[in-house]
Formats: sequence, structure tokens, C-alpha cells
Amino acid sequence: MKMRKFGNISRKYVVISSTVVLSTVGGGIWYFLNSDTPQLDGPQTRIKVQNTKLTYQLTAYPSQVMGQERTYAVSLPPDYPENPQKRYPVIFLLHGGNGKPTDWFKKGLAISVIEKLYQNGKLPHSIIITPDGNDKRGASPFYDPEYIDGPNGNVRSAIAEELVQVIKSRYRTLSEPKFWAIGGLSSGAWGAVNIGLHHPQNFGILFSHSGYFEDKSGAENSPIVYIKKMSPEERSQLRVYLDAGTEDGKYLAQTKQFATVLKRLQVDYVFHEFPGGHGIVGPDSLWNYWHKHLADSLTFVGNNFKRSQKSEVRSQKSEV
Repeated sequence: MKMRKFGNISRKYVVISSTVVLSTVGGGIWYFLNSDTPQLDGPQTRIKVQNTKLTYQLTAYPSQVMGQERTYAVSLPPDYPENPQKRYPVIFLLHGGNGKPTDWFKKGLAISVIEKLYQNGKLPHSIIITPDGNDKRGASPFYDPEYIDGPNGNVRSAIAEELVQVIKSRYRTLSEPKFWAIGGLSSGAWGAVNIGLHHPQNFGILFSHSGYFEDKSGAENSPIVYIKKMSPEERSQLRVYLDAGTEDGKYLAQTKQFATVLKRLQVDYVFHEFPGGHGIVGPDSLWNYWHKHLADSLTFVGNNFKRSQKSEVRSQKSEV
């Protein structure tokens, strides 16, 4: 009897120990995926930038759509103060699960990527906006932002309509959708494409890193379905960048499927499959992946901005 009792106690200890270990491992994974502290092997910039003025700041505005104060982070072009008559393109960067508006800057070290692109002439000076994508439930462990108009807040409208107007009123922006881009990572990638497709009058360039294209809320917020409802004229104005990693699993599969749909609908797009993605550690996992390939998506964005700028110059000359 004593041996059996001891065995039962031992088994209980094993169960408890296993639970603690699993909780610790799970908590660790959540910590590196979602906490404010970057992953241990996350991106560490060694880029030397000369005479940089590029920074970012978190700011707020009263949101009527959400019924509460909302925040976004903004990085203005380095020449913004010296050119009071100049207007700039705009890029929205959306965060992923349990994210915050500062994630792209704190975890993804986006400033170093943007600075290098500016210096290499691959991206025209732009206004970079990173919105809060969470609904009224806020952020919690393993929580994905709901970039939809739904029961917990009209986040899609808050970003695509209200915040767009706030940005236009506060900063010197170009107005045409061909000078407005929106993109993100993981659930933020889905959110960016979803928002962009619903508001082609505001965003002409969409980009996705490790995203998905079918949402549990239904066809209305599933880009792979919704894009088929758009008119050919609306689709012809879109420019889409897609990438996904070899470790992205279902996200890679859905990205490939969406690329196939874009090709069939004759939408202007590019797709890249890179090493890494939604892994746990490694030089091509998580923020290492998204930091590295932000340069690819923003180069695509920059090429389209420059093409549109040249087209406008030619048009102005022909009118003279």
C-alpha cells in the first residue's frame, strides 16, 4: 500500500512538473512572440547611418468610430521640417497578434531599414504610420487583432477612414491612393490587405509578410474571396507585394493561393518565398524575418511611388 501511495504521489509530481514545464515553455514562447522585449536573437542593427534625423513618436487622437482614445506611432521624413510646402507619400504598417503600435519600431527596428532605403534612393521620403490594431478587448496573450468592423469595435473603419483623415489633417500628405501604402505582418498582414481591398479609394499599394487571406469572420473579411467582388477597374489600380517563409506553414500555403487568385484576376503583384518565418528562434525567424524583408516590401512600395511621381511629372509637362 505504501509503495502504491508513493507511486501515486510520484505520478502527481510528474504531472505537476510537466504542467509547470509546459507552462514555462508556453509562456516563454508567448513572451518572445508578444511581449515588449525583443526575442533573444532578434534583429540587432549594425547599420551606420550618416546625419540621420529619423525618429518616431507615439501620439493619440479621439476616435469617434471606436468611442475611445486611440494611438498611433509616426515617423516623419528627415527633410519634413525644412520643406513646409512639400507633400509626402504615406505608409501604414500594421502590427500582429497581441501587438502594439510601436512594435515595428521597437521589435522590428524599422527605423534602421527605412533610413538605409532613404539613403540608397530605394524609398522616397515618406510619412510612416503604425496604428493600434486592437479592438475594445485590448491586447491579451495569443490575441490576434480584429481588423474588421465587428461587435468589439469597428477597427477597419477606424484605420481606413478615420485615421486616414486624421493623418491628412495633421501632416502634409499626398492625397491620391497611388501614394498610400498599407502592409503588415502575420494577422497585421491579413488586416492590411483586408483594409486595403475595402478602401481602394485610400490605399493603392498593399503588402503582406507571413499573412493569411481567409478569416474566421467570413467572406467579407477574407481577401481571397472579397477581391473577386471588386470591379475590374478597382483591381487594375492595385499593386500588391506578398512574401512568406518556409516555416510559415498555413500562412505560406494561403499566400500562394492568394497569389494564384491575383494572377488569375490580372492584378499587379509580386510573390517571394524566403527561408524562415513563424519559427521560434534563428536568424530567419519572427522579427529577424520581418525586419529583414521589410526592406523588400518597402523597396516595392518605393518603386511604385517613384513610378507614380515620374508619371505626374510627365503629365504636368505635357499640360504646359
